[in-house]
Amino acid sequence: MDNAATRFEVGTGAQARILAVRHTPPEAAAARPGLFWLGGYRSDMAGTKAVALDRYARAHGLGCTRFDYSGHGESGGNFMDGTISRWLEESLAVFDRFTAGPQLLVGSSMGGWIALRMVQELRKSNAAGRIAGLLLLAPAPDFTSALHEPLLTDTQKKELAERGYIEEPTPYGPEPNVFTRALFDDGRDNRVLDGIIETGCPVRILQGMADPDVPYAHALLLVDHLPAEDVVLTLLRDGDHRLSRPQDIDLILNAVAQMTPAPTA
Repeated sequence: MDNAATRFEVGTGAQARILAVRHTPPEAAAARPGLFWLGGYRSDMAGTKAVALDRYARAHGLGCTRFDYSGHGESGGNFMDGTISRWLEESLAVFDRFTAGPQLLVGSSMGGWIALRMVQELRKSNAAGRIAGLLLLAPAPDFTSALHEPLLTDTQKKELAERGYIEEPTPYGPEPNVFTRALFDDGRDNRVLDGIIETGCPVRILQGMADPDVPYAHALLLVDHLPAEDVVLTLLRDGDHRLSRPQDIDLILNAVAQMTPAPTA
């Protein structure tokens, strides 16, 4: 049975918004890292991968924390106000409030970008030791400037300048994707693919080669920006962007098992 969402306020004044968080505490004797889910753009914590992680955590006595960014799922806030900085602030706030001890950050698509930014911010506060590892699923770091901006048409550029947002059809639902000028501007300030990303922890990347949204060349580019040690990229020949097929879930959970080993006697 799914646990009820906890309501958690982030920000103050006009920037305050209420997030929905689902936290499964670890068993008292558990000494393995918890799982911290970071979803993708316009996805939510009720998705197949997030639910599978929570079920795995319950079955193995691990903690698991998942939440919806503002403007997503069960959380409050206006989606049009969303930026990487805003969702990063929320991720760090949930991490600080609901987790204890080492955590495995599991980031899907945009969540992979936010996971990398979380590591950078936690290193600034000498809290990087809280990160036991990164499991990145079809990660999309810098997707605004690296993947979307180069494809903008003149018409779309004009719409961004004059209207402040553009809409694009998506195969994942009836509503179009909305990309704001603020998201693009803020994305440039949060770029990570401009130097070595010091993670200080193991990194595992699962990437579909049939992904229509994030080409696997982007995962290869990310690897180029990670330290050489303990980084493993697994390419799935027929994998799509969602990586939610039963065989994909099995691969994800196998990676989780390897990255959260039970303590030896």
